[in-house]
Amino acid sequence: MRIVTVVGNRPQFVKAAAVSRPLRERHDEVLIHTGQHHDDTLSAIFFRELDLPRPDHELTLGGGTNLAQTSRMIAELETLIRGLGPVDAVLVYGDTNTTLAAALVAADLQIPLVHVEAGMRSYDRRMPEERNRVVCDHLSALLLVPTAAATENLRREGLTDRVVDVGDVMTDVTLMIHPRARERAPEWLAARDLRPGGYRLATVHRAGNVDTPERLAATVETLTAVASDDVPLVLPLHPRTAARLDEFGLDERLRSAPGVRLVDPVGPMDFATLLVGAETVVTDSGGVQKEAYLAGVRCVTLRDTTEWTETVDVGWNHLVDLDPGAAVAAVARAVPDARPELYGDGRAGQRVVEAIERLVAPTPAG
Repeated sequence: MRIVTVVGNRPQFVKAAAVSRPLRERHDEVLIHTGQHHDDTLSAIFFRELDLPRPDHELTLGGGTNLAQTSRMIAELETLIRGLGPVDAVLVYGDTNTTLAAALVAADLQIPLVHVEAGMRSYDRRMPEERNRVVCDHLSALLLVPTAAATENLRREGLTDRVVDVGDVMTDVTLMIHPRARERAPEWLAARDLRPGGYRLATVHRAGNVDTPERLAATVETLTAVASDDVPLVLPLHPRTAARLDEFGLDERLRSAPGVRLVDPVGPMDFATLLVGAETVVTDSGGVQKEAYLAGVRCVTLRDTTEWTETVDVGWNHLVDLDPGAAVAAVARAVPDARPELYGDGRAGQRVVEAIERLVAPTPAG
């Protein structure tokens, strides 16, 4: 069985790390990296630290508008996948431009599409990620969902017959990384003048929060509201955000705010170490919301919707959009006593492989 896996950014590298190993034990995987994230801090270091196989094909298709980037990906992926010979399925993750481009190419080439992390919905079509995931789900032959809520979302859209609940592949990676991160945290944090539980961790990169001067200024105001000399805010600065801060003249405002510590982007192990030691995570990322929950760290989300609604329902995640007052109130709340298991048992990667095998080579009836 030959499976073409298409990835392009940090969360997809993490998810693929849970699937590629069991997949390659039994089948032929061709791994394509579109280059949506193409610098070392957002790409190569993740392959190294997660022991993810190096891409068989690495493109350089980052940059530009969503439409321009996606169109370049479609053209390149069509030529590349056509040239690979017989392909049994195309495997994609999440909701990026890479995901959408690979889905459209697979549909046009009439190759079965497998979508890991299917069924997630924020119901906010302003987000390109929401549009991407909806289109991908409706083109997929196999919808591998992480939660019961995702299954219900797909039932409402009439896609139940394609759904398999495999659990969350991120849980697999988290259960591998977080114990190592906790072990190294005291010494690693002390070397950076941080103490466990004594700082907040932030990530900001979504277009809706950084690509206009007004929204980015509100983002800066919200971040600085939850930073202080007593409880600093550590922000690994995404290249996209760094470029917009400079373009809109907001860089110095953020850097000079009391308690704000801007650092270079970090790899998966360093990020996990920052995460498990944080008092709170402040983010606009979908994946980081879930990573915070798995780490047992309160999350404050700089959006007014989320695809990970169950983290809000159980009280570990608070949606504040770009409201500084709401953010301050959220970081003051006590964390709940209970943290239910929401995202599986750490064997999702194996179940993904088994589901693909049933799709491609179903057991004969009788």
